[in-house]
Amino acid sequence: MREPDISIVECSYRRVLEIVSNKWTALVIYALEDGTIRYGSIKSRIADISQKMLTQTLKQLERDGLVVRKVTPVVPPVVEYALTPLGMTLLPFLRMLKEWSSAHYASVSEAREAYDALHQDASHG
Repeated sequence: MREPDISIVECSYRRVLEIVSNKWTALVIYALEDGTIRYGSIKSRIADISQKMLTQTLKQLERDGLVVRKVTPVVPPVVEYALTPLGMTLLPFLRMLKEWSSAHYASVSEAREAYDALHQDASHG
């Protein structure tokens, strides 16, 4: 019997997916792709994100070394965020995912609808 070669415990892909699979993470990274930006500007660029989710996402990205937070001590304080060099390395991959999504999501939607229609009919039989 073949030994498993994919491990949920040891898989670095799983760890990276934990970072980027959050629906807000990619959107926040896109908001930061053009350079340093203030918190309020990030929030205004991302539709439907709550203050709580934006704050949590930024803190997690900062913890992961993908975002840097800068506070300018004035009244009121100015808080700005930027991608770190490490965070910028994610941009090409997220762009590729976005391009794939634009090119293929209609097919995914059609497949889901066909599957649901087939299985809805089967469950009523």
